Amino acid sequence: MTARSHRRPLLSLAALLVAVAAALPAQAQTAFISSEKDHKLTVLDLKTQAVTGTIATCKRPRHMVLTDGGRQLLVACGDSGQADLIDLATRKSVKKIGLGDDPEIFDLTPDGKTLYVSNEEDGVVGVIDVASGKRSAEIKVGEEPEGVLVSRDGRTVYVTSEVASLVHVIDAASGKVTKNIKVGKRPRRFALTPDGSQLWVTNELGASVTVIGTKDHEVVDTIRFEVKGARAADITPVGIAMSADGKRAFVGLGKANHVAFVDVGSRKVTDLVLAGKRAWGLGLNKAQDRLLVANGLSDDLTIIDVGAAKALKTVPVGRVPHSVVVVE
Repeated sequence: MTARSHRRPLLSLAALLVAVAAALPAQAQTAFISSEKDHKLTVLDLKTQAVTGTIATCKRPRHMVLTDGGRQLLVACGDSGQADLIDLATRKSVKKIGLGDDPEIFDLTPDGKTLYVSNEEDGVVGVIDVASGKRSAEIKVGEEPEGVLVSRDGRTVYVTSEVASLVHVIDAASGKVTKNIKVGKRPRRFALTPDGSQLWVTNELGASVTVIGTKDHEVVDTIRFEVKGARAADITPVGIAMSADGKRAFVGLGKANHVAFVDVGSRKVTDLVLAGKRAWGLGLNKAQDRLLVANGLSDDLTIIDVGAAKALKTVPVGRVPHSVVVVE
């Protein structure tokens, strides 16, 4: 047999593989939106911008985090005191993890093994082993803790205290608070710049975002928001998302019903985009060209064209939508 005849089966196999790959459907862009009042997640196809179904979950689902390489979704349920682990392939619950009373926001360590959750009524951060579901420790923080964020190296945990207007810096190894940082009134959520050098904190009753340098944990700037025609008391920043390239931040302005586009370098607001009532949870797709805004008081979700800074469509997504997670 000649060398040329040896190559024919290989070439045929390669051609077959190319043909099969071309015939496979493109990976779906799907958004999951938690509905506090319906005890469900709404499923949205981003390509068609249409709701394709719902997933039943535990009571009052709120914050959500992807895990297992994006194959599973953890959902914190405030009235159940649990996290519901949902397999995204089957869209079925596979496990419940106890989170304690009145869980708010949670985050996972980079290896996905440990979960940190804020328990508002008790004023603590719970430390939970994901595999066993056991609570290994509680860390006392200020009253009404809300936001929780684990640094990318897993060594530091950041927590907001709404009442104390503080960001607590926790050493993950010792479980000790190493620093308290004074920020704006009623701090809520966090975002890190991609290089990890800046921590952005939304201040709900301060109409602002505090920017903290993570090297020395000192405040470096405060970004204040104004919306024409809105009272200062109605500008209530909560949700925040950072673009993958770190050039732009997006801040949901709550009762002001807008999302602010902020240039990270200059820390200046470049655009204000009208969303629904109480613009709250935010989510970005991988291409970074679509921003999804859960509107808690109009029971819908606004899809925004990022490049044009323009709302494209509003979709009903259940009663009191809270958070958005995009899976691709």
